Amino acid sequence: MTTGRVNPTHTLEAMGITGLSNVYYNLLEPALVQQSLVRNEGTLGKGGSLLVATGQHTGRSAKDKFVVRTPDVEGNIWWENNPPMDPQAFDRLHADMLEHMKGRDYFVQDLFGGADPANRLDTRVITELAWHSLFIRHLLRRPERHELDNFTADFTIINCPSFKADPERHGCRTETVIALNFEKKLVLIANTAYAGEIKKSVFTILNYLLPEKGIMPMHCSANHAPGNPADTAIFFGLSGTGKTTLSADPSRVLIGDDEHGWSDRGTFNFEGGCYAKTINLSPEAEPEIYATTEKFGTVVENMVFDPETFDLDFENDSLTANMRCAYPLHYISNASDSAMGGHPKNIIMLTCDAFGVLPPIARLTPAQAMYHFLSGFTSKVAGTEQGVTEPQPTFSTCFGAPFMPRRPEAYGNLLREKIAKHGATCWLVNTGWTGGAYGTGSRMPIKATRALLSAALNGTLNDAEFRKDPNFGFDVPVEVQGVAEVLLDPRRTWDDPEAYDRAAAKLVAMFAENFAQYEEYIDEDVKAVALG
Repeated sequence: MTTGRVNPTHTLEAMGITGLSNVYYNLLEPALVQQSLVRNEGTLGKGGSLLVATGQHTGRSAKDKFVVRTPDVEGNIWWENNPPMDPQAFDRLHADMLEHMKGRDYFVQDLFGGADPANRLDTRVITELAWHSLFIRHLLRRPERHELDNFTADFTIINCPSFKADPERHGCRTETVIALNFEKKLVLIANTAYAGEIKKSVFTILNYLLPEKGIMPMHCSANHAPGNPADTAIFFGLSGTGKTTLSADPSRVLIGDDEHGWSDRGTFNFEGGCYAKTINLSPEAEPEIYATTEKFGTVVENMVFDPETFDLDFENDSLTANMRCAYPLHYISNASDSAMGGHPKNIIMLTCDAFGVLPPIARLTPAQAMYHFLSGFTSKVAGTEQGVTEPQPTFSTCFGAPFMPRRPEAYGNLLREKIAKHGATCWLVNTGWTGGAYGTGSRMPIKATRALLSAALNGTLNDAEFRKDPNFGFDVPVEVQGVAEVLLDPRRTWDDPEAYDRAAAKLVAMFAENFAQYEEYIDEDVKAVALG
């Protein structure tokens, strides 16, 4: 039996996927919530939210992600960062998954990856779980119903959590696998119910395809001034650095919270929703995001809740620190209808410094911006990946190495060209620790971060007095209204200034050691930043 609206020439049977039981095409949110509940996949929460748990995998399985090594991509993939899979192993994996799927129900969503019609990726997502179909319907762009009549996918993703891979037969590491085949335009996901794998697979595909068109794919959030898309700001950063929180500014229009492109026309969101971390979420600090957890269809993932009242426990991380909620963009009142903006006027690079060394904000030259973009220094926060239980200092190039199939210089050079062409101002913002390292210091006050960003975005920060940071050479404001002066000089926040100096020297050395891998690919002014 098939249910729902679909291009009659583009059914699963037409794609060679046969022997399934029921196939549900493009169900809307009420039907997907209903199907999830009937199948005992989750619990109905307050306001009609759907409360689900992902089981063993509560974060991305980064080490289980592979790119199939085919001739068409051989010379373009950053293989050191993207473990290869043999094409024959992929074919066996594909055939075995299709055999496993027979006799089971599946859900299909035909969606767009990208708000810009000229540069979008038409994506078909086939899922075993109804709530996965609801999740990705939130996270990607939803076609109008009439557009489904002629929809044909550019790429297809098959997500089958009940299938366990065989490492020897399928050329993977464990029973869990995420395999991308650019030649066959197919992604296979097995043995993980963590929904983030689906959305990040789409991001990885776009990260490969768009640079060939001169479009910069970015792991960033974005917003613009009300009524003025030309005043666009983008916020680079890994999960947990504040992309979602800081871009959801009630005084600005939200373009999107995680993935964007920068074309000759401006900025555009890849997604149609948000995937926000909910640990310690409060109605005072983040009222709109908090409110989405009690809205119809919001997928609340891996959160502990009261079995009688269904109240969510935002402090209880016993399931994972990576608890999240997924909701459509229009659940945020100031979200952009078009999900498009102008060329970025301000570029903010968010870092979560677990050493407590970096200042809360610094202004970067174009060369410094490329240096810090390629470095991608931050700390992986608890729960984002399997096995991460406390902040771990890391360098994730382009603030998104796990999703970058090409070498970092491809993205770094694109960004630098666009900064030069459009004259963006670049800032480095530390949302990590102050007054000491993780375990000793405290997390940077979000009110201070918001005040500094407001000053940067409205232009008043450019008129401030700046000092040269002795460790990294960037400009740091001396005084900003609404921010404690001591916060702007991290050395002063430490009880032991000499301990700060030792920590700073250690961090500078870590930067230098990491950046050595890029020195043969960069020009002299960026190299001068690297050499201090």
